[in-house]
Amino acid sequence: MSQEGTCMPAIDSTLPRRQLGRHLREGRESIGLTLVDAAKLMQWGKSTLQRLEKGQTDRIRTHDVTLLCEIYQLRAEQTADLVALAEQAAVKNWWHAYGALLSPNFDVYMGLESAARQMRSFQPCVIPGLLQIPDYARTLDRLYFPDDSEDELDRRVGVRVRRQGVINRKTQPAELEVILHESCLRTTVGSWKTMARQLRHLADLGTKPNIDIRVLPFRAGLPAGHPTGAFTILEFSCNPRGEQTEPTVVYAEAFTGAMYFEDADDVGRYRAGYGVLQSATLNERASRDLLRELAREHERER
Repeated sequence: MSQEGTCMPAIDSTLPRRQLGRHLREGRESIGLTLVDAAKLMQWGKSTLQRLEKGQTDRIRTHDVTLLCEIYQLRAEQTADLVALAEQAAVKNWWHAYGALLSPNFDVYMGLESAARQMRSFQPCVIPGLLQIPDYARTLDRLYFPDDSEDELDRRVGVRVRRQGVINRKTQPAELEVILHESCLRTTVGSWKTMARQLRHLADLGTKPNIDIRVLPFRAGLPAGHPTGAFTILEFSCNPRGEQTEPTVVYAEAFTGAMYFEDADDVGRYRAGYGVLQSATLNERASRDLLRELAREHERER
């Protein structure tokens, strides 16, 4: 699958919020105004403007954006562009209805994922959400959220299934490359039947033109020379001039939360690390063969 991909339009409000914040920060810095001073001119607290600049504000008023543009002495056409971004940022995403089930940190990731044109992911322990079947997802959620009711578990699984639309939609699906450590495949989640269906599902998905699934076998050791946690590299859409509208983001997962990396050096290291891991994987055909072989092993356990 091409590393460059095809530029596609953004489809949710997360990227407009981030773009708006970045342009406003650049406008403020262009006239040498500090965050504190600019906030005072708006009669805001520093944290309010800071959240706006980081794309973390859910409620954005076009009037406020217009005033900031005046303070930053932006041209009329620049102001019009930022007001348009503010209007796009006001759109509610489909997962807003599931807000109580999502942490603020993962809500950000949902927006990035839904707008990505290409994702490259390494998973050392568990099948990623975009590739999980409902039974596999429900087994994990029941363990991680032991106090949830059956209805809440149903809704969590529903979120997982809806997320998968980004790679399964018929029109311009996102490109997805996933490296699964062999431990993901040999760690039993749920019943033998669940595992067999999950592994066959992975093998079938790997035949799609926009999805590349490869297995990093145990025998490959530690190709990067150090244990690597789960991470996803997200690439975004391009504008009509072919320029990337949003910087590449790396989402690195951990048990108690996650981190986002946007610095070019950090992103470069993750890209290089992904390349090292990928060079040690089985090829696509051999990976599918292993997935189907392990599915048959689970079926023999019945």
